[in-house]
Amino acid sequence: MMNTDTSSSERYLTVPELAELLRIKERKVYDLAASGTVPCSKVTGKLLFPETAVRRWLERGQTGAAQAQGPRPAVFLGSHDPLLDWALRQSECGIATFFDGSQDGLDRYVAREGLAAGLHMFNEGSASWNIPAVDAALAGSAAVLLGFAKRQRGLVVRPDLASEISGLSDLKGRILTPRQTGAGTRTLFDRMLREADILPDTIQMRPVARSEADAVLDVASGASDATFGLEALAAQHRLGFVPLIEEHFDLLVSRRAYFEPQFQRFVTFLRSPAFADHAATLKGYDVSDAGCVRWNG
Repeated sequence: MMNTDTSSSERYLTVPELAELLRIKERKVYDLAASGTVPCSKVTGKLLFPETAVRRWLERGQTGAAQAQGPRPAVFLGSHDPLLDWALRQSECGIATFFDGSQDGLDRYVAREGLAAGLHMFNEGSASWNIPAVDAALAGSAAVLLGFAKRQRGLVVRPDLASEISGLSDLKGRILTPRQTGAGTRTLFDRMLREADILPDTIQMRPVARSEADAVLDVASGASDATFGLEALAAQHRLGFVPLIEEHFDLLVSRRAYFEPQFQRFVTFLRSPAFADHAATLKGYDVSDAGCVRWNG
């Protein structure tokens, strides 16, 4: 029997259902979930797998395996980050963007739909960011993971509620704008709710926002009481902010594309005073490791 996410009407598969779909043993399903290879959530102690994301993951793998190993399109995939978005424009590198979440970006990268992807994927087993996910998906591939920024993330709240919302427990009964399933923000937020023993159905969920900026704009407009977002955007819109975690936002890039003129123009800009100066004007960013290699496939 399928499980239902009341906030988005998303259909979820259980471990036995996914094992049957993939024709593997249930133990292997747990291994896939632990490594971050397959999209999943954990609700009240149970692993659940969003059916749409799982089928898209399967399609990506089939498509990627069948494609010729030609040049990748000049598209930056993955999670939306306002500083990354700005840097791509300011560098005049000519790389287009398609930001729709970390898992989507990793899936599309594997399917060769872009040359790079922005990721912030936390692995519970190792308590580390991004490396376990890309190692599981791309071990042996010609790719590198570059540091971009450490970011302060927490609750972005309406100014008039800043004195009433000081932690996750204060979200009960409030209106919150979530991110889409598969976004690194959503996966992290669901994990933090579980650790705090807060059931998602005690929070009034708005329709999902598909970017960091859209989620914060929902709060700024008064349509939502809070969202799980970035300090930089909270400050930009003069909203309240409750810090909860520092996360690593990294850039997965094809080694071949890394040495091409377009990406080299972008990397050069990351090391420029203009980039450092702009990042310093934003709250919640540490870009001291921008451009440094964190993983080499």
